[in-house]
Amino acid sequence: MMPLEGVSLHFEESGAGTPVLLLHGLGSSGQDWELVAPRLAAHHRVIIPDVRGHGRSGKPPGPYGVPLFARDIAALCDRLGLERVHVVGLSMGGMMGFQLAVERPELVRSLTVVNSGPDMVPRTMRMKLLFATRLLILKLLGPKTLARLIAPKLFPKPEHAELRARVEASIGANDPDAYQRATRGLVGWSVLDRLKDITCPVLVLASDHDYTPLSAKRAYVDLLRDARLHVIHDSGHASPGDQPVHIFEAVRGFLLELEDAAQGARSAG
Repeated sequence: MMPLEGVSLHFEESGAGTPVLLLHGLGSSGQDWELVAPRLAAHHRVIIPDVRGHGRSGKPPGPYGVPLFARDIAALCDRLGLERVHVVGLSMGGMMGFQLAVERPELVRSLTVVNSGPDMVPRTMRMKLLFATRLLILKLLGPKTLARLIAPKLFPKPEHAELRARVEASIGANDPDAYQRATRGLVGWSVLDRLKDITCPVLVLASDHDYTPLSAKRAYVDLLRDARLHVIHDSGHASPGDQPVHIFEAVRGFLLELEDAAQGARSAG
């Protein structure tokens, strides 16, 4: 547990080498990465925090939101002495990654975004209803009911029974008030107009059965200076759970490419 200004963050750390920061999704915890982290830790120093209001981290009162979550994560990196880190974020974790890339560019060596995007502005009636329904379920029925509804959507296949059980346990264990505040804090967030300022290399991993279509990811990839899109096949929103090997191989390949390029630049110099 790392005490920071206004909150204490729980984090796990393993491996050695170039640091890689793994950021989880809304209502979840570092457990999102449990099938990917050991593979990455064979090559890198892997840091996996629980975000404010989530998992085993502190759940102080007050409004939550992506900028606050990102500031907490940046403060954790500073306390750990991390100067250049590869950031990998799933869903809400990807939003935090975008926020870090625009607010703390000197900290982010690269950004990998998994089934996420640079804004959460509900522009359609469907999106508005989706947020309103989730908040209503949380308020009236609580996280356990929401978890039972979400789990089959994340992991629909018969062979996903264990993954569904993990989701139900993880999301169902949330503090109801903290979960509501975290959900409200995502609505309206955007760094879409700041994508042009992101200078680090970006890898966008998009599942073919994610909630949002590939076209939405392609649209923002085109706005970034140095980005590429990679499709994760036969996967839903929580691809580190249903396709952990594919996620590891994509991330590891991206980081190797960057390390080889840096080594080539040093040799040329």
